[in-house]
Amino acid sequence: MMNKIANFIDGNAVVSRASEWIDVTNPATNDLLGMVPMTPTDEIQGAIEQALSAQMHWKEVAISERARLMLRYQHLLKERHDEIATLLSKETGKTLADAKGDVWRGIEVVEQAANVASNMMGETVENVATDIDSYSLIQPLGVCCGITPFNFPAMIPLWMFPIAIAAGNAFILKPSEQVPLTAVRLAELFHEAGAPPSLLQVVHGGKVQVDFLLSHQAIQAVSFVGSVPTAQYIYQTATANHKRVQAFAGAKNHMVVMPDANKAQVINNLVGSSVGAAGQRCMAISVAVFVGSAKEWIVELAAEMAKIKPGLWDDPEVAYGPLISQQAKLRVVNLIESGKKQGAYCLLDGSDCMVEGAPQGNWLGPTLFSGVNTDMEIYQQEIFGPVLVCIEVGSLDDAIALVNANPYGNGTSIFTASGAAARKYQHQILVGQVGINVPIPVPLPFFSFTGWRGSFYGDLHAYGKQAVRFYTETKTVTARWFDDDIPDGPNLTIQLR
Repeated sequence: MMNKIANFIDGNAVVSRASEWIDVTNPATNDLLGMVPMTPTDEIQGAIEQALSAQMHWKEVAISERARLMLRYQHLLKERHDEIATLLSKETGKTLADAKGDVWRGIEVVEQAANVASNMMGETVENVATDIDSYSLIQPLGVCCGITPFNFPAMIPLWMFPIAIAAGNAFILKPSEQVPLTAVRLAELFHEAGAPPSLLQVVHGGKVQVDFLLSHQAIQAVSFVGSVPTAQYIYQTATANHKRVQAFAGAKNHMVVMPDANKAQVINNLVGSSVGAAGQRCMAISVAVFVGSAKEWIVELAAEMAKIKPGLWDDPEVAYGPLISQQAKLRVVNLIESGKKQGAYCLLDGSDCMVEGAPQGNWLGPTLFSGVNTDMEIYQQEIFGPVLVCIEVGSLDDAIALVNANPYGNGTSIFTASGAAARKYQHQILVGQVGINVPIPVPLPFFSFTGWRGSFYGDLHAYGKQAVRFYTETKTVTARWFDDDIPDGPNLTIQLR
């Protein structure tokens, strides 16, 4: 009988009573790994009720104790780092090196969660009026929810629940039904680190289960990472149900290449940032904007990209793994065909890629287009595959105008030897995360992940100080005490007896 993947409820792996199950496959072989339940809403209701009860106790636990839980958890994650990465590789197809990076970037956020106390300090003003003081308190919201995507099964859940729980909340995690195994393992290790039962619950499912969470009155805040249409839906639905929402959506990230840049660094970084993780990351560089004579490097870029090969997760010689599903591959192949039909030059076509020993995998080789314009579908859509499109412009001003006209604002970078060009770019560009000679400028966890415009719906971003504010509320107290109520010495002595 095929393995039924359990929910994680009240500190235990619990097999659902679901009548509907979805196959979970290895994208490198399309072999069946198990079946994930479309969890009945009554089971989710029970998980939420248990989380509510757990949070009532947890919010009274000293913040130093909550921080120590995170220290124990990060220690355990480091001990089991390779184990988690191997599991992650098998369900996503990521290379082991990429999977290890996925886990490690999550661990860095857990370490930041251990520093939660300094981010939950309120403010005090003495004598706002005569003998009256005012001060603010930072308090948890209650039960929060996270809905996570397939492409980073360790990092993105770890963006969410450690900070939420360190701030005093309980958490319901609904991972992608395509990659449920890593999320369950993260929850098991969190319990092993000493977390009280029911503080973190993992429930599986699809749209029906998500809708139940978005409308449930006990859920106070929703964190989401995924596609643009789904992010818009999550944001609209959850806010209509009076919930706080952060919804991270798609992207079209540009790297601007100035003619004075280091050519070797440009080509090396363009290759890695465009095809790494099979291009399945919201911070991938998918558009190279060559300014002036820098366009002469496109031929050499094609030659270097042609050397890159996908393959199985445990092959140390390969650069990246398969796309997550056959449907995902078909979508990217169709976009590649649209680029050819609309007049772009396909310098490198990975559509017919095969990997020895895994003929059924969802493989796609590196693909490179030149002669692209902004009216083409391959420019307008987030491809989410190992595809890079090249655009040529005459000046830095032209490049800035092009990037700012794009509806997305997740990440961008500029490669240049000119400090003046770099400063102008970072100042004028309407994108939330900017790299200067750095291709994928994902901030470390003491900052926040700050996508803008069509890449983000909400106000407060993931991890860092903004995440603590997202998962908490501010209470302001105004206090007055009267001198006449101060007991004198004898009265105080009688009261103490």
